[in-house]
Amino acid sequence: MNEIQNRQHVVKRNRLERTMEGDAFSAFAITALRLAGHLTAAGDQLAKPAGQTSARWQVLAAARRSNMSVAQIARALGLARQGVQRLADVLESEGLISYADNPHHQRAKLVQLTAEGAARLGAIEIAQARWANELGAAFTSAELNSACAVMARAMKMLAADEAADD
Repeated sequence: MNEIQNRQHVVKRNRLERTMEGDAFSAFAITALRLAGHLTAAGDQLAKPAGQTSARWQVLAAARRSNMSVAQIARALGLARQGVQRLADVLESEGLISYADNPHHQRAKLVQLTAEGAARLGAIEIAQARWANELGAAFTSAELNSACAVMARAMKMLAADEAADD
């Protein structure tokens, strides 16, 4: 056996073969990652006329609740607190959000949407509704609900794995 064939044999022997379900989940994960990229790009396009990005839009939408700290927003979005803090500070400097005292925590201020922030968010949401209606028309609600259920279940399983690793 030549050297290359020998190395390939060792690699194959040391690799666990995936099941049909494992192959399907791998394809699902790759498709979800590719979809996430397309959704972020589309979100950036939807938010651009309001002078925003997808990331800033997410923080503005979370600020509408006005009872969440930066850390709570980060957890809800599945993002790093530091990144959300940087975005929130920029949004605050532009007058789109403000910080308010938090009765439950002395240092962790609550993020609140300002009137200007609400106007920008409203413009984005109008554009998003048109976009979602147009794309949504290509599917049945049952198809989309089923896809959401699978994704939610996968996220729950991954979150449990992450928590077990901590």
